Amino acid sequence: MMQAVKTYRFWVALIGFCISATAGMSVYAQPAPGGAARQTTPPKTAAAGVEREADTIVAVVNKEVITRRELDARVRLAKRDMAGQRMQPPPDNVLELQVLQRLITEKLELQEGRRLNIQITPAMINSAIETIAKRNNATVAQVRQQLQASGIPWSDYENLIRRELLLERLRQTVVDRTILITDGEVDAFLREQKAREAGGLPSVRPTPAPAPPPPPPPKPQAVQPAIMGIAQILVRVPEGASAEEVAALRKKAQDLLARVRKGESFESVAKASSDGPEASLGGDLGVRPLNGWPDLFLKAVANVPDGRISNILQSPNGFHILKVVGRAGGAPPPQAQPAPPPPPTSADPQLPKGPMPVEQTQARHILLKSSTVMTDDVARQRLLGIRQRIVQGGESFGDLARRFSNDTSAPQGGDLGWLNPGETVPPFEKAMNALKIGEVSEPVKSPFGWHLILVEGRRTQDMADQYLRNQVRQRLFIQRSDAEFEAWLQRVRNLSFIDNRLEKTERLNRN
Repeated sequence: MMQAVKTYRFWVALIGFCISATAGMSVYAQPAPGGAARQTTPPKTAAAGVEREADTIVAVVNKEVITRRELDARVRLAKRDMAGQRMQPPPDNVLELQVLQRLITEKLELQEGRRLNIQITPAMINSAIETIAKRNNATVAQVRQQLQASGIPWSDYENLIRRELLLERLRQTVVDRTILITDGEVDAFLREQKAREAGGLPSVRPTPAPAPPPPPPPKPQAVQPAIMGIAQILVRVPEGASAEEVAALRKKAQDLLARVRKGESFESVAKASSDGPEASLGGDLGVRPLNGWPDLFLKAVANVPDGRISNILQSPNGFHILKVVGRAGGAPPPQAQPAPPPPPTSADPQLPKGPMPVEQTQARHILLKSSTVMTDDVARQRLLGIRQRIVQGGESFGDLARRFSNDTSAPQGGDLGWLNPGETVPPFEKAMNALKIGEVSEPVKSPFGWHLILVEGRRTQDMADQYLRNQVRQRLFIQRSDAEFEAWLQRVRNLSFIDNRLEKTERLNRN
């Protein structure tokens, strides 16, 4: 799959998310020339004292600072988001520490993006905004009006999109290019799905979706091997943590357990508070045969009925709260209470049934990436010259792609294979769909650069099976990408200078 055109997942945030996130954005305060030492006139009002307090530095990340003003804005945003999801926020001091950790991580990500010279152009931002508007059945003008009505400057919105694009490009650069999901892994996932269904367990949907309510215990089938599904909330304990830090983290785990036992959704708490790499999936660790789980986990859930929660379990990684999603096969658990499966709901996405005819296009392309040397105008003019050599001079499109294209498809003569609808970025797909078989496009601008496109064929293909496999591949890719990106971030964090002043103050207060 070619990196410049095809993507495994759609990264653009929805309008509502962008609007709410932008409301919490702030600009780092810059000191006046000469610094605070040159100030000779003392503040005359209490408001000035509040202003200085708001600009207190709460953390230093390498050579950049995070101010109290930024932290307060993001905490207000977090509270608003939790209220919208009907989630009970933690105490203010705990929430501040959590939000500050997120801000520190964002600083590190942006610093790494600059270090790797990842460039986000205005054209890429405009294209992303157009895509967001289209996916929300709106125009860019309507998006602008909605933001203005909310009191959010358009420049702040563009800055948010720029940051999201940079982070996605960073992930692609350091992680995504190294991940390959094999056909064997897809086959193994589908076999696991069949085992779930045969055992009466709910199948895991290939595309992540909002977590459903806890499933009722399935009726075990003795003919099946014993399997069990587990989800977890992990409170990680850093290596070398002091006794006081371990006690504080145990208290955090106890608070999370209390929230779940009071009726709060396990999946929501896991997404918001778990330190495990599977947190974005509601803590789901999957389904395995019993001998595939650690003995520590098996002992902790031995007497836990399906759909219920364990007590806190301590391991070398930290404190775990386990949820038994369900069991099947083997001997029934002693306290399990069998119940019929719930009726399907309209919110539960269904996999395709029967044929799924799709119009596919076989295409090649030549890509010239824009840069400080290769400006948009230079790239366009060069492609016009290449097009003339193909159309009038009879030179091979594939040969010229091997010589001039900047895409990874160049060694294959620019061959992109058979493309499905939605598999390429919108400007590329629109131009490709307008071509006849054998026709070469005019230069086409996309977020990746300038393209010449050649359509070599079209066909209608039944894609039901391929669609299912692609969805599974996407799910597995996202899972692995999230885990490896978190591991990469931890390595970056270990090599960085981080002075979390707020955390130090909290420790002093506890002592």
